[in-house]
Amino acid sequence: MPPILALFLTIGFIVFLFRRDFRERPNVTSALWIPTLWFLMIGSRTVSQWFNLFGLPVGSNSAEEGSPADATAYFVLIVTGFHVLKKRRVDLAEIMRNNKWLTVFLLYCFLAILWSDYPFVSFKRWIKILGHPIMALILFTEPDREEALSCLMKRCAYVLIPVSVLFIKYFPQLGIGFDPWSGRALATGITTNKNTLGHDCLILGFFFFWHLLKTWHREKSTARRNELFFCLFFLGMIWWLMKMSQSSTSLVSLLIGMATMLFLGLRIVNVRYIGIYVVAGIVLCVLAQLMFDVYGQVIHMVGRNPTLTDRTLIWKALLQIDINPVIGTGFESFWTGERQRKMSGLFFSELNEAHNGYLETYINLGIIGVLLMLLLIFTAFRKGCHEILANFEWGRFRLGFLAAFVFYNWTEAAFKAEHAVWFVFYIIAMDYPKPQIRIAEKSPEVTESEGNEDLIYAEDEIQKN
Repeated sequence: MPPILALFLTIGFIVFLFRRDFRERPNVTSALWIPTLWFLMIGSRTVSQWFNLFGLPVGSNSAEEGSPADATAYFVLIVTGFHVLKKRRVDLAEIMRNNKWLTVFLLYCFLAILWSDYPFVSFKRWIKILGHPIMALILFTEPDREEALSCLMKRCAYVLIPVSVLFIKYFPQLGIGFDPWSGRALATGITTNKNTLGHDCLILGFFFFWHLLKTWHREKSTARRNELFFCLFFLGMIWWLMKMSQSSTSLVSLLIGMATMLFLGLRIVNVRYIGIYVVAGIVLCVLAQLMFDVYGQVIHMVGRNPTLTDRTLIWKALLQIDINPVIGTGFESFWTGERQRKMSGLFFSELNEAHNGYLETYINLGIIGVLLMLLLIFTAFRKGCHEILANFEWGRFRLGFLAAFVFYNWTEAAFKAEHAVWFVFYIIAMDYPKPQIRIAEKSPEVTESEGNEDLIYAEDEIQKN
């Protein structure tokens, strides 16, 4: 098929998908487009990279300074999201009360700016990280958070998945990159990195599998059948992209997340004893490793060498660098300046992460940061355990993705400002009371001043947890 024809067919397919979305009239407001754009930006290419792609350079893009176009785009989305939350009268005290350890973690990250070698760079990155909870809160204050999540993921999939297939098959100059370690060709799709394409597939593959399980239990109807085919179609494309990207970490993490959801859905599983199951699972994994070297066999199955493509060598080198073990080098500041150049020189490649989320946290925030991160993960687990008793499907989503997240960070670093997996972690780790909403008849004056707001959020009607 000629590439130009494939391009027009892909555009037509995307238009069809969005028309299908609009015809379903999901119970969401127009504000949901803000987190949608946020996800699309961190899950594909930055604004400056898109401009450069079309021959429109927009300034420097150094590791320390970043791109002015990217900074502006992030800032606009964050400010717009904050404006939406202000209009919805979101209570900051309520946020902090329901997310104590997340609040402490963000405050510690802000404090860690003080001992960074590049304080202004760290401050800008801290501002970016605030975008994740802001976007998550927009989801939580929608009329139906589950439907808002489904709408968000579908809209992002409508763009990220078809365009990735198009770029890989018909525009290889855009969708194929080269491994800096081995020089072999790798699929990058709509992104610029195979691992970024991999974590897009991890997130969207996990969502569509969850949506498939959720749809399966509905009453039989034409709509149910069509939705099942819709999920299977996207899962097929995501599986193909996962194979093309050769992102083993994302693939194994996705399988772990799927297995967790299936396990929680078994009739013999009592969801009141999830903690016991987790402890038992850890004990079994330790025994299996000691007796059968399961870890080594899994590495062999996914086609990786014992060094995990030199990741273990990077970890060893990082642990030998002299830093403050208690407080680290400062918020997201390790991979700047001389340290970044030294590490890149050791491995003859441009390094900008530790390829281990826990080690990444240690070199930036020290032991204190690692302990706070572990507390965040434990708190997210407890919230998921409570949620699954009140709302099984939403609780299953939270616990399943948490399992994938914990494993993913073993060989990739998702605890970074501009990372889609880190964004979804905020969705499963945060809580905010569901607002009561009332439909309002708008006068012409209100319509003119409020725009297209469909709902008025009343603070005195918020249901407390």
